[in-house]
Amino acid sequence: MSTGSGAHSAPAPNSPHDTVSDDATATPQGPAAPDVATGPAATPRKGTFSSLRIRNYRLFATGQMVSNTGTWMQRIAQDWLVLSLTGSSGAVGITTALQFLPMLLFGLYGGVIADRFAKRKLLLFTQSAMGLTGLALAALTLSGQVQVWHVYLVAFVLGLVTVLDNPSRQAFVSEMVGQDELRNAVSLNSANFQSARLIGPAVAGVLITAFGSGWAFLLNGLSFIAPLTGLLMMRTAELHKVDRVPRSKGQLREGLRYVSGRPDLLWPIVLVGFIGTFGFNFPIWLTAFDYHVYHQGAGTYSLFNGLMAAGSLIGALLAARRAGSRLRLLVGAAVLFGALEIAAALAPSFWVFAALLAPIGMVGLTVNVTANSSIQMATDPLMRGRVMSLFMMVFVGGTPLGAPVVGWITDAFGARIGFLAGGLVSMVSAVVIGLILARVGGLRLKIDLRRGHQHVAFVPRVSAAGAAASAASAERSLAPAA
Repeated sequence: MSTGSGAHSAPAPNSPHDTVSDDATATPQGPAAPDVATGPAATPRKGTFSSLRIRNYRLFATGQMVSNTGTWMQRIAQDWLVLSLTGSSGAVGITTALQFLPMLLFGLYGGVIADRFAKRKLLLFTQSAMGLTGLALAALTLSGQVQVWHVYLVAFVLGLVTVLDNPSRQAFVSEMVGQDELRNAVSLNSANFQSARLIGPAVAGVLITAFGSGWAFLLNGLSFIAPLTGLLMMRTAELHKVDRVPRSKGQLREGLRYVSGRPDLLWPIVLVGFIGTFGFNFPIWLTAFDYHVYHQGAGTYSLFNGLMAAGSLIGALLAARRAGSRLRLLVGAAVLFGALEIAAALAPSFWVFAALLAPIGMVGLTVNVTANSSIQMATDPLMRGRVMSLFMMVFVGGTPLGAPVVGWITDAFGARIGFLAGGLVSMVSAVVIGLILARVGGLRLKIDLRRGHQHVAFVPRVSAAGAAASAASAERSLAPAA
């Protein structure tokens, strides 16, 4: 079976003004990339778990659920171990930065490799390597020899593996489920990750309190047996065939040119870059609020992560039910995400702060899933590995730039100022990029304060009647003289 390589990789466009309100999911059918003025055709609503009817995807999702739980256990244990060893939020930021630095440096090359080779074989390699990093950190911690530089080194090695794992895993979803179920599968992947986020931190909190961080690292390393088993049990004949890109010069530049010529891909990627760099530094902020503002322990840190995970899970399940993705949803969710972070930074009490974490998780997940699914649906399958590596590079690869800055602000001026700064950057970037997308799509912002009218809306720059009159005038001017 084939998913197609271009014209059949996405729904057809609607109208010339759908782009800012809809994510443009049409894939170019000729040499010229489509204008921003594209959007999804009407898609029948499917069940929330429709993609799980596919056996290969069920195996994949089951394995990922187990390994994701272990991954969250390691994240909590790693952050708490670094904070215990150093007492510094900045050190937590350095750990996070090192883990995502390889994505910033080499992320695009990971996408080129993912487009050249069989995704399933690549994932067998990367998942094995990621399991070994967990076992290595477990051995160091349980033996009592662990030092902070060990954690830094393991985080960096894990980041190197992730450079190849992320685009391979993202692109492999379409090979398992096909184009019709792609949006649902992307949303369920996020729901899967967030479900694990509910379980992993809770288990990690118990293990850290009772036995120490080493056991969380050990269980994470062993958890990768599940996805490896799922990959080996797949029926390869049932995978949707996607042609591999032959090795040639200039493939990296080709991917960058492809995105730069597609505003419907470029600006959502820029937006998630800002939010990923400055708005998603939760390990820094939550440890700082827990440790320095509320003077609690690992159990409370796990509670904070669990509340965010609960909100994120709700957001992912809602996204799985959604028939389409809209750019206005992406921009609106990004604005709301920044506003909620600002509110949490200024929260007057522990319980108000905690109560805001679930909505932050839900809206943040909406931003991520909407951007991810719309970009995948709009991309030619032959370019998907490179485009998704660029998406992941700016989303998580910006962390090495943002995390040390945010960690320094948090250490120097306090947890509230650090969280506030991240929220402000997220909200302002969303507003600016929303206005850019509106301009590219031929829309303008209309503000109407009259009672009974929509106060704020995007409308076409030229009315239909005005456009027709302009076209008629142009036709007359070009007509030959009698």
